[in-house]
Amino acid sequence: MTTSESGFTSSGALHAREVSPWARGFAVFAAVIMITIGVLHAIAGLAAIIENEFYVVGARYAFQFDVTAWGWLHLLLGALVAAAGWFVFSGAVWARTVGIVLAALSLIANFVFIPYYPVWSIVIMALDAAVIWALCVYGRDAAAG
Repeated sequence: MTTSESGFTSSGALHAREVSPWARGFAVFAAVIMITIGVLHAIAGLAAIIENEFYVVGARYAFQFDVTAWGWLHLLLGALVAAAGWFVFSGAVWARTVGIVLAALSLIANFVFIPYYPVWSIVIMALDAAVIWALCVYGRDAAAG
């Protein structure tokens, strides 16, 4: 079953086009995972804010940051990623673009966060990569069916 989506032709006339169920599925997958990633970021951020010594890093790490600062970064990034995930449900191009950018920022932040909480960071990085893939696949070609 496909749904139709309104669009404009190059001459400005309004037309409806069929949207592939696979494209909708990728968008819904990305949106749900983004909301989940946002909540997980917020949990990690709150843990760092509430208990400053929750995350411990070895002395030989190149990027030494204050754990409370990491907490606020994760809390803010989590809220942004979750909000972007919510807007991806609308199917708007701007929401997908913002989603890709925020997922990339989340991936980079978690890469730098690996020494503080390695398994958690790698799991979130894998989810970010899946979101980027899903949002990139859901383009005009995929939506056309």
